[in-house]
Amino acid sequence: MRHHDSLSAGILIDMWGEHAYAVTATWTGNRGTGTSGYRDYDRSVTLESNGKPAVLASADKPFRGDPTRWNPEDMLLAALSECHLLSYLHAAVQSGVVVTAYEDRATGVMVEDGRGGGHFRDVTLRPVVTVADASMLDAAQAAHAQANEWCFIANSVNFPVRHEATVIVADR
Repeated sequence: MRHHDSLSAGILIDMWGEHAYAVTATWTGNRGTGTSGYRDYDRSVTLESNGKPAVLASADKPFRGDPTRWNPEDMLLAALSECHLLSYLHAAVQSGVVVTAYEDRATGVMVEDGRGGGHFRDVTLRPVVTVADASMLDAAQAAHAQANEWCFIANSVNFPVRHEATVIVADR
């Protein structure tokens, strides 16, 4: 989706060019001694972007994080899933497909490298899309390929983003 008609997605620079985004990440996990030791600080972070609710974040639980907060891995997976969803809805409209429901149960695998780092090996999106009429099934399935081409986030990562899409017809 190339055209943005509002500022809600970020700071609009050019209708067809560059778009800039700003997030403030504030570490809130100083227990009084800062990072004096690996176990001496909390991984709590507050993420903020102008005009939006704050997101309470942390590291993933295996990295001493708070499992009740969003972690960077969750957010990367969520960004890929939401980007495909939004790109898909746009592709559906352009293809004459009426989508009445969409749910994705995305999964991703991150692999540690043994040196303190790691990377995502792959992500699989599993959208279940409901369309208004059986005549739309083929176009609805094909719209996933177009959505994949348009998704800014999927086009920005260096690992495969697979799609196992299901398209069903709404009950009447």
